[in-house]
Amino acid sequence: MTLATADAFRAIAELGGDLAFIVDCASGLPVYISPNVNDMLGYGASDVHELFATHRESPLAPLVAGLQERLRRFAAGDGSRLRVAREFELLRPDGREVPVEVISTLLLDQAGRAQALAGIVRDLSAGRAREREQKRFASMLNHEFRTPLSTIDGAIQRLEATNPGADEATRQRYRKIANATDRLIAMLDDYLSPERMAELGRQREANTVPPRLLLEELVAQARVAGRPVQLHAEELPALLRGEPSGLRLALKILLDNALRYTPAGSSLAVLGRRAQNGVVLALRDAGSGVPPADLARIFDKGYRGSNAAGLPGSGLGLYMARSVVEVHGGTLEHVAAPEGGAEFQLWLPVQEAPGKDLASSETSSDNRDGLRGVTASTTNKENMANP
Repeated sequence: MTLATADAFRAIAELGGDLAFIVDCASGLPVYISPNVNDMLGYGASDVHELFATHRESPLAPLVAGLQERLRRFAAGDGSRLRVAREFELLRPDGREVPVEVISTLLLDQAGRAQALAGIVRDLSAGRAREREQKRFASMLNHEFRTPLSTIDGAIQRLEATNPGADEATRQRYRKIANATDRLIAMLDDYLSPERMAELGRQREANTVPPRLLLEELVAQARVAGRPVQLHAEELPALLRGEPSGLRLALKILLDNALRYTPAGSSLAVLGRRAQNGVVLALRDAGSGVPPADLARIFDKGYRGSNAAGLPGSGLGLYMARSVVEVHGGTLEHVAAPEGGAEFQLWLPVQEAPGKDLASSETSSDNRDGLRGVTASTTNKENMANP
């Protein structure tokens, strides 16, 4: 950005409701601050100029914290200092702290020298409030579901303990109820536990994962389940962009299905290869395969195949797995295994150039409804010590 575009920058930032500022690099003083600074931070424009001019440790100093070190590093050739994003709190005159995100960029003159610092300030208060409400709602759901489930779990244990002479059919019903209760309680622990809620506000995990690591983890899980398994992996990219836990969940669902619908002790094969500007991760079993009549619907939400009678499950597994993969811009398909059985192939794009979003531009309406909060990419934030 050059100074010739500063007016356009201010107009665009303010149209979006953000606070825009421009600071002269030589003096460290503001040459422009949006009129809405009073609404967001409680300071008038004249107050801002006075604070910058007379109080270097003022409540607004974090806006340009580390500017001189940043300029030095940029002049030394560190191009990463051209644009920086940070999150922190700014103190209002009334004593209230406002959580903000500040994105700033250096404005260069025609010789490529940094002349001014332009930035936008976004108030994160509403987003933080939504996160708190989500946590509160999830905590309420956890409690409301866990209480009756605990009652059911205790009741079924008492029935088993006090009715030792029950016939086999009755004992099987007891076991089905107990297993279903255990699965639901485990889901609460996985998705609505206080520990999981506490993670919501923390810094995001890395949004890359080695594909070979995903395959090796899948092999380890199959062996723990007592299955012989072979890994066939060709040369794979070092990293895939995506949310690691989401991709692990999709592969775990495929493994759970293979364990459920194939004979105990039958072998599995875990496969990995490059294909069509991406990578294929696959799981092949040696079972009887998917019944032909079910092929068109196995990824539908809530659908259970004709071979699922008497087996635990909700019909959501493959639907969830495909939804996760589609959010990452990939596909999940079933193919007939060459020697019988079923093979599920997960294809994900491989990003050769940095910075491109891998989220799919087209997903099914069910997936959009069910995964509105999911993204496949994150924006890295730098802390104040690294301006």
